Amino acid sequence: MALESLALIDSWPVPTAAAGVVRADGAVLGTRGPVGRRFPLTSVTKPLAAYAALVAYEEGAIELDEPAGPPGSTVRHLLAHTSGLAFDEHRVTAPPGERRLYSNAGFEQLGDHIAAAADIPFADYLRQAVLEPLGMADTSLTGSPAKDGVSTLADLLRFAAEVQAPRLLDPRTVAEAMTVQYPGTKGVLPGFGHQNPNDWGLGFEIRAAKSPHWTGGSSSPRTFGHFGQSGTFLWVDPDAGAAGVALTDRAFGPWAAEVWPVFTDAVLAQLRA
Repeated sequence: MALESLALIDSWPVPTAAAGVVRADGAVLGTRGPVGRRFPLTSVTKPLAAYAALVAYEEGAIELDEPAGPPGSTVRHLLAHTSGLAFDEHRVTAPPGERRLYSNAGFEQLGDHIAAAADIPFADYLRQAVLEPLGMADTSLTGSPAKDGVSTLADLLRFAAEVQAPRLLDPRTVAEAMTVQYPGTKGVLPGFGHQNPNDWGLGFEIRAAKSPHWTGGSSSPRTFGHFGQSGTFLWVDPDAGAAGVALTDRAFGPWAAEVWPVFTDAVLAQLRA
């Protein structure tokens, strides 16, 4: 299938963009732009870090409900942005489980927790547990597990295929990660305002009935993924049986909120046709 809809990225107001779509069986349905160029991921780093955390859980290095982060918080709270930690500061602003407070600090404390449990720097753990097994040779973590990943379109398509048909994890673990944690929790979806509820899984945002949203109007409620402030996104739509990835070199802003949903709807329409 030739996905002509991917050509929409040519009209985006960005210097460089790359996009692609992959099915659960790993078949790449199409790409556009430089597949091997390395882009900063910003918050699209979080799904990679979360996947490494789930590997650590299956290996027995950590438990999802063991204490981690601020007092009363657990690994699960950190993954689901309900630890109560502030956005970019290591200070507590709410009791654990009460509000969906999107937190880079939470993922940094998660990385520290796993590093201590596994006795290995988190960047090395991510590389050994996720990146190397998936052949993601052009992906690296250079700092914060919340935002300092760098990757390529080709590598992220490998990861998107893995999430749809897990080989590194038990499918039941991945299903848990795509299930709403702490249902009914409200909060702010960065860039898209207050959402009630603001559904989130374990490291992956869940679309549900959110409006406005960065995916398409025709995206299924089960769609999950993440976007980043560097103009990047990765979504998986189980109902469509496919995942979409886009990487750019322009910071997220109103331009992205305008063109991303149009792009996603065009891709989904072509997949359904």
